[in-house]
Amino acid sequence: MTSFNLMAFLPELVLMAGALVLFFISLGESRARQARFAALMVAIATIAACACCLGQQALLFDGAYRVDLFSQILKLVFACGFALVLMLSGKLDDIRDDIRAEYYLFLTLSVSGLVMLMSCVDIITLVVALELSSFPLYLLVPMRRERKGQRSQMESAIKYIMFGIAANGIMLFGLSYLFGLTGTTSLPVMVEKLRPVVHTPLAIAGLAMTFCGLFFKLAVFPFHFWTPDVYQGASNETASFIASLAKVGAMAVLVRFVSLATPDNQTVVLLLTLLAVASMFYGNFIALIQKDLKRLLGFSGIAHAGYALIGLVTLDNAGYAAALYYIVGYLFMVLACFVVICKVSPDGANVSMDDLAGLHHRSPLLAVTLVVGIFSLAGVPPFVGFMGKLTLLSAALAKGHLSLVIIAVVNTAIAIYYYLCVVREACFRDAGGRPVIPLDWTMRGVCVLLIAGVLVLGIAPAPVIDAISSSLACVNLP
Repeated sequence: MTSFNLMAFLPELVLMAGALVLFFISLGESRARQARFAALMVAIATIAACACCLGQQALLFDGAYRVDLFSQILKLVFACGFALVLMLSGKLDDIRDDIRAEYYLFLTLSVSGLVMLMSCVDIITLVVALELSSFPLYLLVPMRRERKGQRSQMESAIKYIMFGIAANGIMLFGLSYLFGLTGTTSLPVMVEKLRPVVHTPLAIAGLAMTFCGLFFKLAVFPFHFWTPDVYQGASNETASFIASLAKVGAMAVLVRFVSLATPDNQTVVLLLTLLAVASMFYGNFIALIQKDLKRLLGFSGIAHAGYALIGLVTLDNAGYAAALYYIVGYLFMVLACFVVICKVSPDGANVSMDDLAGLHHRSPLLAVTLVVGIFSLAGVPPFVGFMGKLTLLSAALAKGHLSLVIIAVVNTAIAIYYYLCVVREACFRDAGGRPVIPLDWTMRGVCVLLIAGVLVLGIAPAPVIDAISSSLACVNLP
């Protein structure tokens, strides 16, 4: 590991410079178009910066901030996800024109926090980055345009903030336990000092409470209560960001903290197993009765958080790599669904199952994009959802978690029902006079990119899994 290297921090510098430019743009009036263009340029520049810095290594703030392969791969994922969210957002019809510039500013700041989060190996810098990624989202949710007799975005924002503050408070309390036990805020040093006492009740309580803040981000039961309401109350574009990029960040940080536990710590294994099972059953059963598509994806997201936790139950690098691969694949799956939501609802209103009727006639490309996303979420081969579940279950089975594997398979079967209901509406119902949905070249490109991402990650997963596995050697090492 080298010392400070300015080139290694290029993605962060690009994002912060972009946020500063967007701040000045937002000072004017009716500058939504300029703000969107600037945000897209920032996203493209960040992708280029991340690609250039993949081989870089560096330390900052006396080792509290580390750039390595693990962080750089995930930063590239965030940059690509940021660009996709901006492209599918279109003109932000559901956000008032006078605050659209600020919307892009807050979105960029949140991505900046997520990117910084990947390099934080000290609990102080980690908490700062976590808050930077979270607080802009608290502001994005209530920025939705008010409709007659509907102010659900305000209720959603209040729930999001209250649950978020409570989860962060519990996490900070847990971190104080870990600091008290080890006398350090550095995660790599904490690993070494925690090993002799990791089986003590105080260490287990500290880890469990620390997990709470990350379980909230990931929408794991019982920290899920905000999820369906925020998805439904937020604008379609905001919900797509919360459903995708925020969860990748939570999983990456969760891997860092779970790796503090020793492989034979059965208490942590039991805790993660119970949460995974509860999340899968709760999310899938409640999703069965949903008619609002965003609420359905919200409850589905709770179930998928449970699937991702299966990788953490193994307490080894194979399981961690499987969990990260799955959550990266989930980003493409869920964005494929949200691009359809954004286009089916041109004025930004929520989309019900009935609104998908005849989609195969109204917009064949959107119908294909939705089917690919839904089939991947359901775990149908050859899409990334199938390969992700297979990788997770193989890692769990290798560690002897047969019961957990069987439960996950049963839940996959339950989920297929409500996923097929979505496909039935889009592909087998008559349009009933609903208009054709026009797509510009940008939106066509987004659909093709998402379909390709879901297919390529499913058909050729080895390079991604190998890269993640190699990068995990850097996690929490001195």
